[in-house]
Order: sequence, then C-alpha cells, then structure tokens
Amino acid sequence: MSIRTRECYIGIDFGTSGVRCCAIDNQGAVLREARINLPAPGPSPAGQVEQDPRLWWQACLEVLDKLLINNDLLPKAISIDGTSGTLLLCNDTGHPLGYALMYNDSRAAAQAKALSMLAPPHAAVHGASSALAKLCYLSRNPQPEARYALHQADWIVGQLTGCYGISDENNVLKMGYDPVNRCWPEWLNDCPIDMKLLPKVIPVGEPIAPLARVLCERWQLTKPPQVIAGTTDSNAATIACGVKDPGQAATALGSTLVLKVFSDHPVFNANFGVYSHRIGNKWLTGGASNSGGAVLLKYFSVRRLAELSNLIDATQDSGLDYYPLPDRGERFPINDPELPPRLLPRPDNDTLFLHGLLEGIARVEYQGYLKLRELGAPYPSSILTSGGGAANAAWMQIRERLLCVPVNAAKHTEAAYGSALIAAGKVL
Repeated sequence: MSIRTRECYIGIDFGTSGVRCCAIDNQGAVLREARINLPAPGPSPAGQVEQDPRLWWQACLEVLDKLLINNDLLPKAISIDGTSGTLLLCNDTGHPLGYALMYNDSRAAAQAKALSMLAPPHAAVHGASSALAKLCYLSRNPQPEARYALHQADWIVGQLTGCYGISDENNVLKMGYDPVNRCWPEWLNDCPIDMKLLPKVIPVGEPIAPLARVLCERWQLTKPPQVIAGTTDSNAATIACGVKDPGQAATALGSTLVLKVFSDHPVFNANFGVYSHRIGNKWLTGGASNSGGAVLLKYFSVRRLAELSNLIDATQDSGLDYYPLPDRGERFPINDPELPPRLLPRPDNDTLFLHGLLEGIARVEYQGYLKLRELGAPYPSSILTSGGGAANAAWMQIRERLLCVPVNAAKHTEAAYGSALIAAGKVL
C-alpha cells in the first residue's frame, strides 16, 4: 500500500550525456534528485549523430525508479525538457521508425540550403541542425507508416501519457513554428514535408494528459500526476537560475558565453543568431558568443586559473583591450565569420594577462546585452550566472563593475530543476 505523503513536482532533463530528475516541493525546495547516464552516440559518418530513442525511455524509467524508490513522494505534475532540434519519426502508436537525429546532426546541409530560399530570415530554421532541415531530410524517402515528427521531449511525453503528436511552443521553434501568431506559418506548405506530421502545439506550462495507468501502477501512485508541456534543455537551465520577470537575465559562463534575458515582447534577428522563446506572455531572448571559458583553457589549466584569479585586483582595470576568441570568427554580438581574436599585447605577467582576458570576456558580455537592447530587449536589471565561471569571484566582480548591474551566482543551475519549476507553475 502506498504511503506517499510528500507532495512534489518533478522535472526531467534529457541532456547529451544523461537523464536527470529533480523533485521539488511547492516552495521550490529540492526534495530529491537522481541521474542515469546515457551512452554517447556511436561512430558514424561525418555530420551524422543519431541515438536509439529506446535508450532515452529506459533511462527515463530508471531515473524515475530511483527518484520514487522510497515510496514517500507524491507527484502532482511532471514536466520534460529535451535537447533542442533532436528529431525522430514514429507511427501512430509512438513506435520509432528509426534512430533519432540528434541536435548536432548536420547531415541535412542540402536541405538547409534549400530552406534558406523558402524561410523568412528571422525564422529559427536556418542551418543543417534545425529540426525542419532534419524533417526535410527524412522526407526524401517517405515512410507510409509515419504519423508524427516529434522532438525528444515530445516523444517522452507520449511515452509517459500515451498521447503522441503534441509539442510545446519552445521545442517547435526550430521546426518553423510562429510563436508570435501561435501557428504553423503558410510558407511551410512550400517545404518538401507532409504537414500532417507536424505536432499539435500547446503553451509551455499547460497540462497535456495524466500519467499513463500502467506507469502509475509501476510507482504505486493512486492518483496520476499531470504531465505538463515543457521546454528545451537550455531554456530549462535558464529558468532554473531563477529568472522569470522582464529585465532579469542569465549568463552561462561555460566554454562559450550564452546570454538570455526575459522580455515582455519578442526579439528576432537571424544575423546575430538572436531568437525568442515564448513562456506564458513573456519572451526569453538570447544570443551566444564564441568567447568564453574555452579561451582561458587555451592558456591556463583549471588549477592555474584559480591560483591567478586570487591575485587579481578586480576593482582595477587591467589596461588591456582584448576580444578573446578561441579561433577566428564570431556571430554575436558582432557578426563577422572572419573576426580574429584580439589578444595582444601579451604581458609577461600571467596574472595581468588573465586579468585582461577576464575583462575582455566581460566586455563581450556587456556588448551582448547592449546588442540585445539595440534589437529591442531590455537591458538587464540583474544577472544570475551559471557555468564554471560562476565560481570565479574575481571574474564576478569584474563583470559587475563593467555591466553596472548586480551579478550573482545562481543557486540552481540544473535544467531538471527548471523543468520542475514549470511543473509547479512557478514561471508563468
């Protein structure tokens, strides 16, 4: 007999290396977390990255088994996030008709070139890794039994509920969905795809269906939790940071620099790779620079970075004017595929050199938020930070000095936590 008494909301994150699960209470406190690793996609021809969806489902079951093992948590709602652009075809019962083309699969180069002539410049479908380019590629040889074209999160929702053919307003952006008018646009009719394959789209945070009965029996749940429309993995990670109101921003300081700010209206600019995801009546707008931690690791080990950072006086300017890039080329906040790194002069003093690099990346971040404001988004009122750079106190001080707004490390950064917030209705 079930003894579940602790009401919770569950977020499940499908990342590149594993599946993470997080249960929170109504106040957002973490009750329990679990993780199951996924095997990396095997060797394949250049540009082809695919994975068996059955691995996702097995990992999903195992991670929920671990989360619910003590028979004490009482799930009220579940939300899923998945890798943006990962796509598969399935039949009317949800059975996959082949492996999924992963988010970084780029085999659809010819289809992407054709799409560039059909799709509006602001659409998020440009490039071989877009879901629409992948669907065009898969449509070269039509499969009569194909009924749904689904993203990773969509298919998992179907597995949990038995309701296939449903997606959220964020995952479908790279398939050509118009989030402003909330419809599939007319220009898609000119694409070499079967429009009947496209999923029904519902807003992020809306209920889809209750958890399937057989799964309730598996976890001894007397009342099925609702499965809630989720988002992409990167959006879920941003939501996890705690941003939810216009003007609040999140910077991911990883190997690259990813900026996102909540706006009360959408902003799109394909030239700079700037897109907006609809979440309720707000818009999560962002762009990504090639600058970031990868540049630092070209010159210093992680240990040396920590040692030198402790010697930096973050209140003072280094006097160096760098634009740190790992290689030639930048898209945001400057769109120039031939932009060279600017890393001279290099002083003999390694502490001063690192000081200049950290300032340079902070200035790229500042220019990025200025570019977003120029395009129509608000300049941040505050910035929460995730990624490895959030642990560097000197860098955080430098950024706060140059960005002129409060800059703090996010308490939560896991995408599964962000999806749990969506399940709990904490972001709308």
